[in-house]
Amino acid sequence: MRSASARGITAFSMSIVLASLAASVVGCASAVPADPDTIAQRATAVGMSPDLVYVTAVDGYDLAPQSVGLTGGAGISASWFNGQTGGILTVRTDRGTLTPETCPEMPLWDTLDAGVACSNEGDIWHRFSDSGEEYMVARDGVLILVTGTNLTDPSDLEAAAEAVRLPSDAELDLLFSDLPAGPAPPIERGDLPENGDGAPIDPTGPGG
Repeated sequence: MRSASARGITAFSMSIVLASLAASVVGCASAVPADPDTIAQRATAVGMSPDLVYVTAVDGYDLAPQSVGLTGGAGISASWFNGQTGGILTVRTDRGTLTPETCPEMPLWDTLDAGVACSNEGDIWHRFSDSGEEYMVARDGVLILVTGTNLTDPSDLEAAAEAVRLPSDAELDLLFSDLPAGPAPPIERGDLPENGDGAPIDPTGPGG
């Protein structure tokens, strides 16, 4: 889950073309959060913790559904792509807290540089170093990391952090549209007997 390669950018572009109609519907949809039970049902079906499901919205950026996946074991990772500038905004979630003491000790997502500086307004933390910047939203025991790649405009990065929220019904549908509806079924083995639970028995050879 590091910076997107040129191949990944092309995939994002293709997904935006395919999802443009769905994205426009989401943009017009109400921002009222989806029912918690609905979020829980969709999240747990793919191994995510419901309390770690967050989205954002910035003008000019559309969700790339194929980018949605797990991060940190049970958190969500999702990216929004700007088809005109090529900028990519990515949201990743995990459990944790942030304080003025712990913030500088945590390296930026894309670098291991020391000397991270932090400033915050409420629950939104701006984290930066000589190598780059990112935002982290600390909310209800959840850390929501917002990063930008491909020369994403800093104002877009800040706007994405400010817009972090629970998904609406329409956003939830698009968010999970490229993920399996549930766990994969077990693989059937053709060498097991139809009746009983015994292991297959190899045929007896000439020696008995």
